[in-house]
Amino acid sequence: MWYNTKATKLLGIDYPIMQGPFGGNLSTVELTAAVSNAGGLGGYGAYTMSPQEIFDADKQLKAATNKPYNINLWVSDHDIPQSGLTDEQYNNTKALYKPYFDEVGIPIPEKPVPFQSRFENQLEVILDVKPKVFSFMFGALSADVLEQCKRLGIITVGAATTLDEAIFLENSGADMIIASGFEAGGHRPSFLASAESSLTGTFVLLQLIREKVKIPVIAAGGIANGKGVAAALALGADAAQIGTAFLACDESNALPIHRQMLFSDAAKYTTLSRAYTGRLGRGLTSRLAEEILGKEESILPFPLQTTLISPLRKAALDQQKWDMILFWGGQIAPILKHTKAVALMNSLIEETTAYFNDLKG
Repeated sequence: MWYNTKATKLLGIDYPIMQGPFGGNLSTVELTAAVSNAGGLGGYGAYTMSPQEIFDADKQLKAATNKPYNINLWVSDHDIPQSGLTDEQYNNTKALYKPYFDEVGIPIPEKPVPFQSRFENQLEVILDVKPKVFSFMFGALSADVLEQCKRLGIITVGAATTLDEAIFLENSGADMIIASGFEAGGHRPSFLASAESSLTGTFVLLQLIREKVKIPVIAAGGIANGKGVAAALALGADAAQIGTAFLACDESNALPIHRQMLFSDAAKYTTLSRAYTGRLGRGLTSRLAEEILGKEESILPFPLQTTLISPLRKAALDQQKWDMILFWGGQIAPILKHTKAVALMNSLIEETTAYFNDLKG
């Protein structure tokens, strides 16, 4: 059957369907558990969380499902140079963004305080709570950490946006690779070259990686229904990871207006932008993203840009100025149909099964 793949065997799941782990407080225990309980692999994005918060979320996940689930972290969680942020950089950004702060009637924040990487401390919690699957982005894990994961029975999954990154991840000792195409919503997790130069589409990237890499590959980006899953499997994927379609479900922590936008006409248009966080990510096209295009040198490094934008986002939400807000979403959003995670899972399974049954017919 189509669902008997290397991924289902390795992960201990019924169907090779994974829910993309959403960072930035968009993941929920309810959504992750719903997907895992339906036979897929739920995903929980934890890169913005403190070690204690990750520990607590894992405890809740274990209470909500006895099936495997995935916790996701970012290996590289900031882009701030060692010398720190200069006053000149901050003043350039301030000049670029001040009109938007003026528009919503709030002062632009002071220069952000230095950011301390949390990854090492977060990693300790992962090794402590031992989720069945630990996925990571924006880099590779050290041989020592991968060895510890193996010893603890944790399956490791790295994200690649290019063939070079996939080969790098396999050579480093990761168990599986996510082939993340540029159609996907959210951040581009590139780590060997700039995100702007790592924009291969999912199905091309999948085939390139499949040719050169022996470990299981998961296709991510531009997949939201059974035909998308079937296409990924036909091209050699061992599983499909679905983000935007699950983000649009009621069980996610996306704001009601965010979910509404994903089902609206606005979802036809998406943009890759650094304007909101300092890292390149895909969301529904906004006026702010369009106006900042080409002025990337005046954007603060991640995550200082997020800190700067946060009060602007809050004020824009309060004033319903939707064209100033980035609503994460992938290019596939216009075909979304489901608002419940279990209904989406059932539909993915039924459609994929029907597709392969028709081939036999």
